[in-house]
Order: sequence, then C-alpha cells, then structure tokens
Amino acid sequence: MPDIDISFTDTIDISEIVALYAANEWSSAEQPEKLISALRNSDSLVTARIEGELVGLANAISDGHLVVYYPHLLVHPDNQGKGIGARIMSAMRERYDSYHQQMLTADVDSVKFYERAGFERAGKTVPMWIYAGTDH
Repeated sequence: MPDIDISFTDTIDISEIVALYAANEWSSAEQPEKLISALRNSDSLVTARIEGELVGLANAISDGHLVVYYPHLLVHPDNQGKGIGARIMSAMRERYDSYHQQMLTADVDSVKFYERAGFERAGKTVPMWIYAGTDH
C-alpha cells in the first residue's frame, strides 16, 4: 500500500473535486462552483492523496463548540476498501473528540463502515431533508 497523505491544509482544485464526486456518482458534481465553495467554507476539510493524486476527502460543519456534522466522506472507487476512508474519519474524529455530538447521515451501504468508526444509530431519530439531488 502506498503512503497516504492525510491533510487538513491541502489546496483543492475544482477539476479534481468534480472528478472525485463524479466517480462516486454524486449529484454535487453537477454544481462545481457551489461544491467547491461549500468545501472551502467548511469548518474542516480533510483530504487524502496518494502520490499527489486526490483519492478521498471529508468535510465538517460545526457550531465550533458542541456539535459537528460530517456531510461528505468520499473515496475514489478505485481506492475503496484500502483503509483510506477509515483514516479520513479517524482524523475527523480526533479533531472533534471533545465535542458533545458528532453527527452524520449514512446511506444503507455505508452503515457498517460508520459503525466500525464508532458511530451508532441515533436513538429514535429519523433523518429528514429537503433534497434537490438525484443520487439517493
């Protein structure tokens, strides 16, 4: 396994972001300007690179004290199953370790991944949204 560079200070380029989102078939790739702005304005953005190539990322939005929400975690399909997502989530969990609540919404296929990362079903809560995408 090549070295994976995990960074909170990486500079991201719109073309590599769109390519990563498109490879994962996320509809956000269809709105590149909004996507790059959202990522750059997140409370935290962590990237994963192998030999300079962007292979994964995650972002967090937060009130800065009690609650953090992880809206996106993506790993390029060619690199999934290699521990990259676990390394990204571990970095985020460490950064927000003192927070009272760390939240995310998991697609059915990713529930086991997040359970291994320490997350559990949020009591009797039900995720709700108004969503303009097409990928869920």
